[in-house]
Amino acid sequence: MHDAFRRNLVHLVTPGDRVLVALSGGADSVALLHLLHGLAPAFSFSLHAAHLDHGMRPESPRDADFVGKLCAELEISLTVERIDIPALAEDRRMGMEEAGREARRDFLRRTAAEQGCRVISLGHHRGDQVETFLHRLIRGTALPGLAAMRPKSGPFIRPLLSFSREQILKYLAERGLTHIEDASNRDLAFTRNRIRHELIPLLQTFNPRAEEHLARLSGRIALEEDCWRAEEDRLLSALGRPREGEIRLDRAGLAALHPALGARVIRLALEKVRGDLRGITAVHIEDVGKMVTGGRSQAEIHLPGAWAACRYESLWLRQAPPPTPVPFVFTIPGPGEYSLPDGRRLLVELVEEPRGETLAAVEFDASAVDFPLAVRSFRPGDRFRPAGMEGRKKLKDFFIDARIEREFRGRLPLVEAGEILWVAGVRRCSGRLPAHGKTVLRLTISPSHSSTIRL
Repeated sequence: MHDAFRRNLVHLVTPGDRVLVALSGGADSVALLHLLHGLAPAFSFSLHAAHLDHGMRPESPRDADFVGKLCAELEISLTVERIDIPALAEDRRMGMEEAGREARRDFLRRTAAEQGCRVISLGHHRGDQVETFLHRLIRGTALPGLAAMRPKSGPFIRPLLSFSREQILKYLAERGLTHIEDASNRDLAFTRNRIRHELIPLLQTFNPRAEEHLARLSGRIALEEDCWRAEEDRLLSALGRPREGEIRLDRAGLAALHPALGARVIRLALEKVRGDLRGITAVHIEDVGKMVTGGRSQAEIHLPGAWAACRYESLWLRQAPPPTPVPFVFTIPGPGEYSLPDGRRLLVELVEEPRGETLAAVEFDASAVDFPLAVRSFRPGDRFRPAGMEGRKKLKDFFIDARIEREFRGRLPLVEAGEILWVAGVRRCSGRLPAHGKTVLRLTISPSHSSTIRL
């Protein structure tokens, strides 16, 4: 085992690293600490250990005392911390397993930063890998989730991942090394324990090597996922528009992909937006995919830690829905420059000759428009006489025809003088055109990257 562990370590640490070892006192972590301690001189890295007391068992002070003595014997520095996991789970409204997992990760990352450790070594072994595989399979993960744990992910390394529990116990017995048993590992109230003590033994009645085969399958999936990830990254770059904590994906391009590949791109985009995929299942990804290919021009789904919406030509992903625009109204007493709520500027001028209109500038016969003007947000029931169209139209219907997303309708400034003269930056009203030789009222809205309306 020692030689195989050494081969694993070659790809996981570099000379000069300071490695933080997650040390519970159980068989896996004790074997991990001893193996790393024995190889540290040859690999030129140093060690620091970290022990978290979960506050779930009355004997937990015994565990802290055990790991303290172990580290003292090996002359390895140690950080010990206690967290009340039951209280944390209640406060965050999550299960004990999930709360414990989050608390451990937070503690290890924080301790690594405090101790200058670039690498965090965990004691997961082959049995843990199979438990993770089966746990995710039962919960309904997508195929990438069945890759389970990797030997290296971010700062975390798992040098024992290819070894069975039996191999680890044999290693400890041959060297006369003691460890402690956590009674909570036998509590069948926890899903992982039921998988470990009931499901895996049941599978082994069909095939004694079931654990080995499932671990190998997970490894093959991981290898193929690494290959697929390169294609997912390429497509996300081609179809996606990341911006200020959100991503827009070209809806037609996404819908044109094979459903399996489209699902992978959606999954990767959600991971980019959220930072992780905890709580996201294959069903969530499928629901987003169905929305993309569905016929509704505007639809949305609330996901765990994310919001997904189809808005005409795009799929819009955010951690939370955009904030509801605050209604506004203010008066324009005369020519000048005025600030708009969305950060843009409105320039109001009286000029001698027309200069030409664009989406950002419109001109009216000054004698046909009286000050003060009003600038306000959209109100239900608003009507408008769009230039180039006959008669009046509900502004809501105009927005739909112009494919203006509902989140931006309330932010559009409407310039009004008895009627809506201009949906600023979008369309002017019909009539009141400037006449030759008469003073021209010119309205110009300055562009702003942060407030560009998506049409």
